[in-house]
Amino acid sequence: MAGGQKSRLERLVNLDRRIVYLLIALGTILPILFRIGFPVSTTPPVESIFAKIESLSPEDVVLVSFDYGPTTAPENTPMAEAVMRHCFERQIKLVVVALFPIGGLTMAGEVVGDVTAEYPQLIEGEDYAFIGYKDGAQAAMKQMGVAFEGVFPTDYAGTPLGELPLMQRVTNYEDIALIVSFSTNIIGEWWANLVNAQFGTPVAVGTTAVSAPKYYAFLDSGQMMGMLGGLKGASEYESLLLDAYPQLIPRYERPGVYTAMKGMDAQTVDHAIIMIFILFGNTIYFLMRRQERRQAAEQR
Repeated sequence: MAGGQKSRLERLVNLDRRIVYLLIALGTILPILFRIGFPVSTTPPVESIFAKIESLSPEDVVLVSFDYGPTTAPENTPMAEAVMRHCFERQIKLVVVALFPIGGLTMAGEVVGDVTAEYPQLIEGEDYAFIGYKDGAQAAMKQMGVAFEGVFPTDYAGTPLGELPLMQRVTNYEDIALIVSFSTNIIGEWWANLVNAQFGTPVAVGTTAVSAPKYYAFLDSGQMMGMLGGLKGASEYESLLLDAYPQLIPRYERPGVYTAMKGMDAQTVDHAIIMIFILFGNTIYFLMRRQERRQAAEQR
């Protein structure tokens, strides 16, 4: 009897690892295809950005900077889409730039194309302006404080900036109500310690989870008025957005469409699977130890 029990425990210990891989794969794929809907609690840094945009009027202009590349798109892109949708729902004007040298322009182009397609009433050049990429982030930031046209003579499509109705009334940071940087590296810091410090324009950042801790110093000092930290921060903003604008819910719950909330559902399920296997492994270990001690006692 004891030998049979030990044999069963040994079989459990030697469980085929492919079963674990399969469960993790299912725990990742299924929540993205079909949202589970775990509750999302929001935090003050995220709520501050949402409240700021809610307070703006259709006459205000928000500058959005794409300061990330493809490697962090699963975290940065959902937050960028949510903030842009929020602005468009509020009829707030957007100026879009890209300062990240490796893929920033590509990320900006994809997000601008996807989000503006949902709002066919928008007029490019009047409701939003995608003015493209510029190398030398710090130099570009400083010069934009003097004149956007000095950094971006034309928009992404090659139209002179002076011919765009929106840019005719946006000269520099004095005409910008809020700057939101979606950042994967130090560029987000530069918006705070260069632009906010020198020009006083409110700055918020959406950053990867691994970079989020360093930005709390900027939040505490007032150099940043808000932060979206990783996929969790993006899911918080999506939750706030859907609570305020329920008409957006179908866009976020379409099967197979990746969103931060679905990503957090998958992350939660995967973490639960890992915790279950940790408990399972430890339980089997202690059962085997107890069985071994019992056998040793019987032999004595």
